[in-house]
Amino acid sequence: MEFKFLKPEKLIDKDLELVLVKTTPADDTKGYVPSYNFKMINTSTKEKMGDINLRIGYNENIKYGGHMGYGVDEKFRGNHYATRSIKLLLPFAKQHGLKEITITCDPENKASRKTCELAGGKFEEIIDLPEYNDQYKRGDRKNCIYKFVL
Repeated sequence: MEFKFLKPEKLIDKDLELVLVKTTPADDTKGYVPSYNFKMINTSTKEKMGDINLRIGYNENIKYGGHMGYGVDEKFRGNHYATRSIKLLLPFAKQHGLKEITITCDPENKASRKTCELAGGKFEEIIDLPEYNDQYKRGDRKNCIYKFVL
């Protein structure tokens, strides 16, 4: 069955707007689900502050990599842009029929763990990454799992 990308409504929270940059279809050979990639933009200056993506679906890669990945450019850190971006995307994830989403992060990444908690995620566990996983190949060994019920 063909996945249908949706057009997101305006995703704005005060000085933060998420702007859709691209969509990426699923790649079954790599185990990738369809995804949306957004830029975090300052509504006043139009300056890019970071990135966030939303992956739609459930599979083994989602178990280890999560439904969202984000990064805030260094000079904009400390303003909760990642937390606010997650909150903006949760209703959009729900529009795709997702009942819950997972966000993962390195157990040592205190900022990302706090981001997940502030966004409403519930800490589930710390898991070992399997050796065949892309994150493991990049040097990661464990991930924290945070669940968000939609």
